[in-house]
Amino acid sequence: MLMRSRFSAFAVTDAAYLLRTWHSTTRPSHIRFDPEQRWLRLDIIGTTGGGMLAADGTVEFRAHYSEHGRVGVMHEHSRFVRHDGLWLYVGPILPLRPSSGA
Repeated sequence: MLMRSRFSAFAVTDAAYLLRTWHSTTRPSHIRFDPEQRWLRLDIIGTTGGGMLAADGTVEFRAHYSEHGRVGVMHEHSRFVRHDGLWLYVGPILPLRPSSGA
């Protein structure tokens, strides 16, 4: 639910909601929107955790957008945590780097 509401907040440029639902350890001081960017559709690919009693969870998604007349897709696997009863966006889960084998 939080992922969908955050996508909607990006679509309507609701910076206050986005900042309020962003974990304090990774939250930017402000959000700058590109007036040429339009968020079109959100596809949830998969989730882990995030249940009623869970303290954290992940969401993999594709957010479709258009910008300056061109379409694009943002693909992210995101981490969320529950803090004081509210779900907060932490940030993307970065892919693991392959080991050097040494």
